[in-house]
Amino acid sequence: MSQPSSSGEPSAPACYRHPDRLTYVRCQRCGRPICGECQTPAPVGFICPECMRQQRATAPRTKPAFLTRLTGPRQPVVTYMIIAVCVLVFIAQSLPGIGSSVTGALQYAGIYSYPIAFEPWRLLTAVFAHASILHIALNMYTLWIFGIVLEPLLGRARYAVLFVLAGLAGSVGVLLMAQPNVAVVGASGAIFGMMSALLIIQRHLGGPITQLLVLVGINLVISFLPGMGIAWQAHVGGLVGGAIVGFIYTQTRRRSRRPLQIVLLSAFAIVLVLVGIWPYLAGAVPTVS
Repeated sequence: MSQPSSSGEPSAPACYRHPDRLTYVRCQRCGRPICGECQTPAPVGFICPECMRQQRATAPRTKPAFLTRLTGPRQPVVTYMIIAVCVLVFIAQSLPGIGSSVTGALQYAGIYSYPIAFEPWRLLTAVFAHASILHIALNMYTLWIFGIVLEPLLGRARYAVLFVLAGLAGSVGVLLMAQPNVAVVGASGAIFGMMSALLIIQRHLGGPITQLLVLVGINLVISFLPGMGIAWQAHVGGLVGGAIVGFIYTQTRRRSRRPLQIVLLSAFAIVLVLVGIWPYLAGAVPTVS
């Protein structure tokens, strides 16, 4: 870069960030003079650091292709998350030395709803723990089968509410129908609730329900088989809870009825929690027959 001669030719402008550097290059966006250090190549010419920052701030953010596929509007993201949590919990349950403590901290039995050992959060935490590799494998596969249908149908928020309320209903079923000293774990109560909710919704929409009825019936029969170690009480509780949530959804489909939907779901959740802690509120003493 040459210095102006003494013949009176106009001098080159100075870089707006470095006044001691002369330059004939200007930013293509704002027109400010920029030296070589301040230049960023653009499709045409160069742009200054300020315009570059502005361009980056307003550029659309893109996600990696695999994230786009996993989190697209039709993808069962909540289902994936539930499966991931259950798998992580099961890994913790399987660790030598602490596995039994993890299971003991998460499992639910009716006694945990009584004053003698009041730990009401177990009503929900037990849903994410499992007893064996076969137990979690069957539950997660069934969850995925129904999740990929229900989650896009209901939307992620309503689907998550269904899973949680059906899981709570399953634990309440254990409280009401099982011995208070019998501990249970597993997502099967919530999964039975997903089945019954889909059954109610399919019937309301006029879709075929025969195969689904047969599937629910077979699973219920298996639940009552002796020697299987299956908490049928959780299955029945989840089945009833899911049916109630499914019915609420079918009766409040229109946008104008969404406030009513929220009220009904909240009321049902409150009822489940109150029933789940009623022995504590009543100061009851557990009895084992």
